[in-house]
Amino acid sequence: MADLYKSSLFYSDQLLCYADVLPRSQVQARIEVAVLNFLKTLSSPTPAITDLALINRRTSNSHVRRGLLTDVSSVFLSHSFCVRSLMRPNAAKAFIRVWKVMEICYQLLIKGKMVTQRELFYKLLSSSPEFFASQLQVNISIQEVVALLRCSRHCLGIMASSRGAIAGRLVLQKEPEQEIVDCTMCGSSGHAITGDLNVLEKLIIQSDGRYIIVVEKHAIFQRLAEDHIFNQIPSILVTGKGYPDIATRFLLHRISKTFPHMPLFALVDWNPAGLAILCTFKFGSVGMGLEAYRYACNVKWLGLRGDDLQLIPEESLIPLKPKDLQIAKSLMASEILKEPYREELELMVSRCQRAEIEALYCHGYNFLGKYIVEKIVQANYI
Repeated sequence: MADLYKSSLFYSDQLLCYADVLPRSQVQARIEVAVLNFLKTLSSPTPAITDLALINRRTSNSHVRRGLLTDVSSVFLSHSFCVRSLMRPNAAKAFIRVWKVMEICYQLLIKGKMVTQRELFYKLLSSSPEFFASQLQVNISIQEVVALLRCSRHCLGIMASSRGAIAGRLVLQKEPEQEIVDCTMCGSSGHAITGDLNVLEKLIIQSDGRYIIVVEKHAIFQRLAEDHIFNQIPSILVTGKGYPDIATRFLLHRISKTFPHMPLFALVDWNPAGLAILCTFKFGSVGMGLEAYRYACNVKWLGLRGDDLQLIPEESLIPLKPKDLQIAKSLMASEILKEPYREELELMVSRCQRAEIEALYCHGYNFLGKYIVEKIVQANYI
């Protein structure tokens, strides 16, 4: 069924390009082929240094695939390429960085080890400081290796550092007869989500919940968990503590597939960043467009939205910052926004205002739970 789900037959666009989930031996083989091709060209009668042809991860090469047999839509990249070349002065270091990251990944695959992106950064900083000066350079190089080899970063031996947490009507178990984690008993901070996708893939999951509520902010998540909203309305709470990491998105996707009857609702700030976070959960990101199909979920926008501004005092509304306007411009240029979302974004920009979820506390700390329950019961979401 997973192969059918990925198949372009079930999507309106036939140009889908994605990263494979492969066993360690096949990833090693792809790295070896890349090296052999490089050496073959270098040692030919007319030697040359082969350019690296990578799937283009720019917005101009991104599209949205909309399912015919599923409600889930996600970002995908088409077969358009960009080049990393040693012979171009402005791209030479980026070319070398790709090979350096592949070298470390090959060593990890041989040893059967996993590292976080942060651990990889410090390894490269110590071994190749002339090429790696920042975490961002490592992150970009990882994505370029994914775009070159067409396999997921987790298959390369790289795991995400997870910030996410989960609480509510969910029971987790790593393996049969092992310790059970009851997420209703994990306190206001919830249960920390591991960054190891292999562990998340194998989790035994049980739930008697009816809804999944995705919360942008950890502080709001804590308030809802402390108030036991999951007992008022049987639900699972998930937070990525801002822009979600891969592990949080992967677990959310896994839960939504395990319990397809549970609708997903997002509670985010009414600002461009909140909408961008919602879209990351819903569609994936362009930067990870090759892997988006593994993480996208059909999340509905519960709040905050424009029609909630009547609940918020004028003095609690905050002017948009230049960064907000920059995010808004980027979202407007993307094809992922459906019309209701675009209208909300246009309203934010036209008013040049944003509202935070905490502004609802003017009605009392218990109001947020009532607000969520009322919204869900009245089907007031988009």
